[in-house]
Amino acid sequence: MNDLDRDENLVREARAAHRGDMRAFDELVERHQGRVMANCRHLTGSPEDAQDLAQEVFVKAFFAMPRFEGRAKFGTWIQRIKVNHCLNFLRKRRGVDFVDVDDPQVETHERMAAAPEVEGALEARDRKRRIRAVLDTLPDTLRVPLVMRDLDGMAYQEIADEMGVSLSAVKMRIKRGREEFRRVFAGGTEPETAGAAEGGARDG
Repeated sequence: MNDLDRDENLVREARAAHRGDMRAFDELVERHQGRVMANCRHLTGSPEDAQDLAQEVFVKAFFAMPRFEGRAKFGTWIQRIKVNHCLNFLRKRRGVDFVDVDDPQVETHERMAAAPEVEGALEARDRKRRIRAVLDTLPDTLRVPLVMRDLDGMAYQEIADEMGVSLSAVKMRIKRGREEFRRVFAGGTEPETAGAAEGGARDG
């Protein structure tokens, strides 16, 4: 049985379970909590809050389970809950305004180029640590859409809808985020300020 089939079976069992029977849902949590927690960390830039946020995501999923009809994969559904929860967290914590200027000249860019292959588990762990560290240095307005696109695999229009900005603004932010990520990852330098990276302009 592949992972998708197992998730589908567990979702059916969780929906049909008697009150207090958490076995199926607990297994779903176990199967997905690693990625959800990691992505909460990447989205918010807060390792201190990532575990609590991930737990809150699964609490929301548990109470929403009766409304989950299985039209999307469970992983896709939990991803949407996670994104919404983390964006709300950022807005409350920092008063983040995701509205940005439109740039009709922006074109779709290729996915962020992966760093060269590394050998050995130690080097792989070090690379992951560096990626996390670089993402943490990016301003929310660049890091959030970059993570949504290149880690969560969301479409540009989905990101625009979630963030409440135009499609061209999302493409510009992701382009700048990728450029800034590559620059810092390759050179070990500090990223530009958020104002410079965003062009210092916002919609009114």
